[in-house]
Amino acid sequence: MAENTVVYYGTGRRKNAVARVRIVPGTGKVTINKRDAAEYFGRQQLLDGALAPFKVTDTLGSFDVIALCDGGGISGQAGALRLGIARALLNAGDYRADLKRAGFLTRDARVVERKKFGLKKARRAPQFSKR
Repeated sequence: MAENTVVYYGTGRRKNAVARVRIVPGTGKVTINKRDAAEYFGRQQLLDGALAPFKVTDTLGSFDVIALCDGGGISGQAGALRLGIARALLNAGDYRADLKRAGFLTRDARVVERKKFGLKKARRAPQFSKR
């Protein structure tokens, strides 16, 4: 990268995944953990969901994405990447209204419920026997 290149930062979280995102004005190249995004996620559906903020703001292909994702699984990492990209776009331009309307600025607070003692899972009780 050149010395005077403008870089926008955003951090996204989803379940146990964290994505630290940098977006740079460019051609639309997406790199995650130094790998191509299509190769990293494997499924096009995950990649489309992660890049949805660009579609909403009509900026698809005008920014390069460099992201570091860790924790959780690929679905959680795709959600974290989506939030990180949306937050970085906030710094890049006047996109708040579009991103807010699409719901991309809200952190998905759903996480796995903990297992309770005396139960088999979070809510699954052991089989009941009358005798």
